[in-house]
Amino acid sequence: MNTTLPLPEAEIIRDYVRTRYGTIAEQADASCGCGAAATGCCAPESAAAAKPAPGCCDGGSRYATYGERLGYTPEELATAAAGDLGLGCGNPLAIASIRPGEVVLDLGSGAGFDCLLAAKQLAGTGRVIGVDMAAPMVMKARANAAASGNRNLEFRLGEIEALPVADATADLIISNCVINLSPEKPRVFREAFRVLKPGGRLAIADIVATQPLPAAMREKLSAIGACVGGAALVDEVRAMLVGAGFARVDITRRENSRALIREWTDDPRSGDFVVSALITAFKP
Repeated sequence: MNTTLPLPEAEIIRDYVRTRYGTIAEQADASCGCGAAATGCCAPESAAAAKPAPGCCDGGSRYATYGERLGYTPEELATAAAGDLGLGCGNPLAIASIRPGEVVLDLGSGAGFDCLLAAKQLAGTGRVIGVDMAAPMVMKARANAAASGNRNLEFRLGEIEALPVADATADLIISNCVINLSPEKPRVFREAFRVLKPGGRLAIADIVATQPLPAAMREKLSAIGACVGGAALVDEVRAMLVGAGFARVDITRRENSRALIREWTDDPRSGDFVVSALITAFKP
């Protein structure tokens, strides 16, 4: 990817993403838990002001179908329904292999969907920490955690480029369709490496580019916010992880995700350039 192409400044991107997803959280509160994300992960900007789609609040058939297409079971979707705003691009827990007593950290935890599922897998052991930079998301996640009755679950306000987490805290880091949104991805991976314990692991679902994106797509804030414009090439993601110190990096592309991705922006070509991937890496 040509990294010399002009892009919005990092803080402009961060502010845009923070506002966009904070608004989604607030609108979800006002629309029985479906709201802006009824069309799926990182829905088009126009959807941020849209009413819930048919099937979202009248039984959730469309919403649940989207979750199943990401790789979640109906049982998982029912278990953590309060935290599911339909903003993912895969199921990181499917590759996480959570073990009792572990500390799990979620980068960009949103309303807490994956954290709630991780807490259930831990069954009262260990601890789950979610970090998100949008205050409305953190507030919603804390409410969902309180309602769930899980006492080993907490949410912190912060940026994934500067995690409010001490060194060597986590056994496992998960993330779902968030790191692509960061304008400083190498910092994210360095922070992930810092807060992992030796022998810890990373298990994330994210969007990666399979060919260089057109300049117009990369420079458009709405495309970046829709999890398309900020995607890095597969080889770049691998290089960033290795550069941060990770070993045993594996990136598995989910080619069948392209049809979903075409729904996220007003450019139907988006699925030609990016794809969802499941990514694992280990801290030696």
